Amino acid sequence: MTAAAPPIRVVHVTAPGKINVFMKVGALLEDGYHDVATAYQALSILEHVRARPADDFSVSFSGPIDTSGLAVDGSNLAIRAARLLARVADYRGGVHLDIEKHVPIAGGMGGGSADAAATLVACDHLWGTNLGRDELLSLAAELGADVPFALMGGTAVGTGRGDRLSPALAQGTFHWVLVLADVGLSTPQVYSELDEHRERHVHDIAPAVEAPTVDVEVLQALRAGDPHQLAEYLHNDLQAPALHLEPSLSRTIEEGERAGALSGIVSGSGPTVAFLAADADAALELQVALSAGRHRVIRATGPVHGARVVSG
Repeated sequence: MTAAAPPIRVVHVTAPGKINVFMKVGALLEDGYHDVATAYQALSILEHVRARPADDFSVSFSGPIDTSGLAVDGSNLAIRAARLLARVADYRGGVHLDIEKHVPIAGGMGGGSADAAATLVACDHLWGTNLGRDELLSLAAELGADVPFALMGGTAVGTGRGDRLSPALAQGTFHWVLVLADVGLSTPQVYSELDEHRERHVHDIAPAVEAPTVDVEVLQALRAGDPHQLAEYLHNDLQAPALHLEPSLSRTIEEGERAGALSGIVSGSGPTVAFLAADADAALELQVALSAGRHRVIRATGPVHGARVVSG
């Protein structure tokens, strides 16, 4: 009697999408980048990454999100994450990643960053490389500004490129309703539009500082767990350029606030619009109202944990 082959080990890791409840963008630096000051919150919209041993590096997609436009070659951020960890840990094998996507693509919610963070955790677990959290955070920062936060989760202040993180105290649960746009916005294009806006209005607005900070009122609202207080201080320097590039987002914000949202904000570089609701009932009513207006809507809560192993 021939013994059955042992089952192939699969490690399942989840990582959250995010919104930026506050974002200030510093002046354009000589290297073409900007320093930012942002307050991240991880949301209950999770990417699922399942990693299994392979001879090479590959990725496939599943889930409710249309992934037909995503790269599956070495330019994919999750594959880059796996290759980086293999190189640092001197691991000679490969991995196949199946990514079940739930975070909107090109929506300013860090779905690709969540995939990369989940991949680092999954491969570290699968391969037994046992890197510490600090070393994984260092690798995450090499991959992109939002990847370390997807690894950390919760609520945090990000400075520098957004990758220098400090945990922020946040009480209770915040309720969000997210409206997904039918178009994507290019992050470099939104930043370029911001720079052009500042150049056009150089005599009318205060000059951007090189090293911005998060307003203390935002941190106090998060610490108090008070959605009404937080709604007063939601802010995103990238919102104006995003609205200029996609004017329909202005109408979406107005519609959501008329329907009962405490406040609405473009998340990151957009085009997802995040509405803060007073409580779970208000979020449900807002979701129903916006869905009736033929918007694609997701209801979510935050903060939630960062990338973590579910099984395997």
